[in-house]
Amino acid sequence: MFGYKNHISTDRRHGFIRRWAVSSAAEHDSRRFREVLDSGNTGADVWADTAYRSRKNEEFMAKRGLRSKVHFRRAPGKPLSQAQAKANAARSKVRSAVEHVFACQKGPMALFVRTIGIARAKTKIGMANLVYNMRRLVWWDGRTAPA
Repeated sequence: MFGYKNHISTDRRHGFIRRWAVSSAAEHDSRRFREVLDSGNTGADVWADTAYRSRKNEEFMAKRGLRSKVHFRRAPGKPLSQAQAKANAARSKVRSAVEHVFACQKGPMALFVRTIGIARAKTKIGMANLVYNMRRLVWWDGRTAPA
């Protein structure tokens, strides 16, 4: 595979990118899990895609007193249980906010990473993450205060 992946951790309430990491597209998502977990986050729940579900990551979260809300992965050739499918649907409502970041970067920001080398890709993606946070701040600042 060619390309790079942007792994992010967002603030659930405000939508800001709190932590981020960049990897090559060939690297599995779960390898960047610990880098994007924010120790300063006040919430104990960790919401993530199925790619981040592994025994190591589950143990890592349990040791730190975090509750896993990582999507369940189905076994090869078998469907998810009804309870797991229902849990995934509920988790998707919260986790979908992260996808808004990627949609904004790909759509209005027109982010397209065409670089040679991970260092340049990290710089370009890092700048895009910074610009996203600035745009988000402007949006929050422009909202009227509740009465």
